Amino acid sequence: MRLKIKPERGFGKIEVEINEDLWKKIKDLGEKYKVSEEHILRIILTENFKTPNGNVQNLEREVQELEKRVYELEKKWAPLRYKAYGVSEDNKILAIELSGLLAENTQLRRFLRKKVKPNFELRKLIEYYIR
Repeated sequence: MRLKIKPERGFGKIEVEINEDLWKKIKDLGEKYKVSEEHILRIILTENFKTPNGNVQNLEREVQELEKRVYELEKKWAPLRYKAYGVSEDNKILAIELSGLLAENTQLRRFLRKKVKPNFELRKLIEYYIR
């Protein structure tokens, strides 16, 4: 495979021939660490490797323990999020009903030729819950 490396500025460009096995390894690394192939090539070309500080196996074990804690917290969080969604939907329905009742009240006041008092705070609150 032929790889073309272009600088961000200027005209110089480098063409390099890469065999398929090396390109497959680069793609696998990109998928494993969820980074682009260009980023991996930039690290390779600039020799910007990081050496781990400490024991890698201990760090991996810590990561697994943290993942387990995250899963446990997600189990607790999911029902709360579902209940909160239900409450927000109920609030939206109540706000729509309240808006209808306010409109009906305004029409009745006009029919009875009474003074119509606009309640802006209540309208803002209704809009907040409808959105």
